[in-house]
Amino acid sequence: MIDLHYWPTPNGHKITMFLEETGLDYRIVPVAIGRGDQFKPEFLKIAPNNRMPAIVDHDPDGGGDPVSVFESGAILLYLAEKTGQFIPADVRGRVDVSQWLFWQMGGLGPMAGQNHHFVTYAPERLEYAMDRYVKETSRLYAVLDRRLADREYVAGDYSIADMASYPWTVPHKRQQQKIEEFPNLKRWFDTIRARPATKRAYDKGAEISVKPVMDEEAKKILFGQTADTVRAEPT
Repeated sequence: MIDLHYWPTPNGHKITMFLEETGLDYRIVPVAIGRGDQFKPEFLKIAPNNRMPAIVDHDPDGGGDPVSVFESGAILLYLAEKTGQFIPADVRGRVDVSQWLFWQMGGLGPMAGQNHHFVTYAPERLEYAMDRYVKETSRLYAVLDRRLADREYVAGDYSIADMASYPWTVPHKRQQQKIEEFPNLKRWFDTIRARPATKRAYDKGAEISVKPVMDEEAKKILFGQTADTVRAEPT
């Protein structure tokens, strides 16, 4: 059994997509990030960066104590290695998947996340910031579109590299991106969206109440953290 500490965000969806594809036994432990669940002592023990998702694998390879993993990319790698699925066994294939996984972790996710913040949530409309991140999101979409010009999925076969990137393209309208301008990406997007496991994963998220989506209390919790926040966290 795997405990998935989760909220229906792009990073959370990555993990439910993998779990639904593989049929691993798991249960969702909701982490209401807009209400501060990520600062609870029991969560910080497994996710010291106070960010979800995180997992606890109660049946790790080799037995022994449960294994906890935080950071969505690390979780995908752990689960792929645990199951032997969605990551190639050969060196070149693993490198290809890994580099595109880290491309998402270091590029598409953070840049699209800043896009979301300045376009949708920031209390002031900062034109420079909005323009900066909308353009960088567009550039990253173009990188992905070019990559997909001669292959069905990012690294050949469907893999954790695709599972990492797909959820960050779902809110393309909010990111002010016209997905039709990226035909290879759109074909890839539609193919993954149609997978039964993807549908099940997003249905799991829809079952969790997320209202109010973003009120003033949630903004203070999500966007008001400093070093003092970490120092005040229980150890």
